[in-house]
Amino acid sequence: MFNQSQDSVEQYIESPEKLQSLYRRVLMVVSLSQIFGGAGLAAGITVGALLAQQMLGTDAYAGVPSALFTLGSAGAAFIVGRVSQRYGRRTGLSAGFIVGGLGAIGVVMAAMMNSVILLFASLLIYGAGTATNLQARYAGTDLATNKQRAKAISTTMVMTTFGAVAGPNLVEIMGKFAVSIGVPSLAGPFILSATAFIIAGLVLFIMLRPDPLEIAKRIEAYKQKSASETNTQSIHPTNNKRGLAVGATVMVLTQIVMVAIMTMTPVHMKHHGHGLTEVGIVIGFHVGSMYLPSLVTGILVDKIGRTAMSIASGITLLLAGLLAAFAPSDSMALLIIALSLLGLGWNFGLISGTAQIVDSTEPSTRAKTQGKMDVLVALAGASGGALSGMVVANASYAILSLAGGLLSLVLIPVVIWSRRA
Repeated sequence: MFNQSQDSVEQYIESPEKLQSLYRRVLMVVSLSQIFGGAGLAAGITVGALLAQQMLGTDAYAGVPSALFTLGSAGAAFIVGRVSQRYGRRTGLSAGFIVGGLGAIGVVMAAMMNSVILLFASLLIYGAGTATNLQARYAGTDLATNKQRAKAISTTMVMTTFGAVAGPNLVEIMGKFAVSIGVPSLAGPFILSATAFIIAGLVLFIMLRPDPLEIAKRIEAYKQKSASETNTQSIHPTNNKRGLAVGATVMVLTQIVMVAIMTMTPVHMKHHGHGLTEVGIVIGFHVGSMYLPSLVTGILVDKIGRTAMSIASGITLLLAGLLAAFAPSDSMALLIIALSLLGLGWNFGLISGTAQIVDSTEPSTRAKTQGKMDVLVALAGASGGALSGMVVANASYAILSLAGGLLSLVLIPVVIWSRRA
């Protein structure tokens, strides 16, 4: 943990310019790590379901990989949050990325050995990288002002786009590379994941100094001590439970809908004659829409409010579900639009929900609370991923998409209730 002296903390309190300079530097380092993190998470999204389908020989459990690495990300989110609270963002985030990289290596070994047990265990560990990639968005907000928070979240997310879009479009290339070294082609993208996650972890471990959360906690402690010494009213850090509940609900619902539809899209496409290249293109557009609009989304969340953007998320996800349900299965264009809307709706929900979580926490408890919130998000994704395969196997992809779109409408009464309350 970075030990910051009292005098050093005072310089950030007394000089807003120095604090803003540190804030921009932290944002740059976190953004750099997100480029690699985005490439790492793309493999599981693109070929995880196809790898399970190939190894298990059935569609019914094609959603299990998504459920497993999302379930693994739930446990990792809790641990990363706790470690970050105690030792700082640098230690928590770098460890999470490196562990995720080791999980990706395990997936490659499982494919080579044709071991389903090792595959499932490795996917759980791989989930640590997914959780860490998501939690890194909080690091950029530790030193941000109230009016910068959504923009800080969106800046780190938009940098994820570069890796996340490149990843799915490298599926075929990595597949050929894997075959050339004696590895099954569908395991190729996980070689990319392992490398990318480990590099992301090293970037944070080496460059994220001083630790932003440690600085934020020390500034908070200094202000409270100063208030006590001058006999003014001390600020007692508390969490806004209503704000946490609403922020968590927004993120959970958007995650369930997005993961469920996204997970089964590659399987749906393969059943209707689309190849890996086409799957990569559709998922690439989807992931790009998850992250690329973030800069604009962040500005909108800060300008027009968390509530309005949460409602926009529900409406956008509804349109995505309807289009995915009724689009002809051989229409690449409509699938691209549907999955792009799915990513955009998730983007609106995640940034507005995250901003509400940050608004509702104080530095002394922030990372731990954020970790708990991301556990709920990850469990929601795991549920969506696990159920999606069963729904498609027993009904259809259209029913799954329609149900997801309708579920997203729950966002609207939730946020209206919070605003009235």
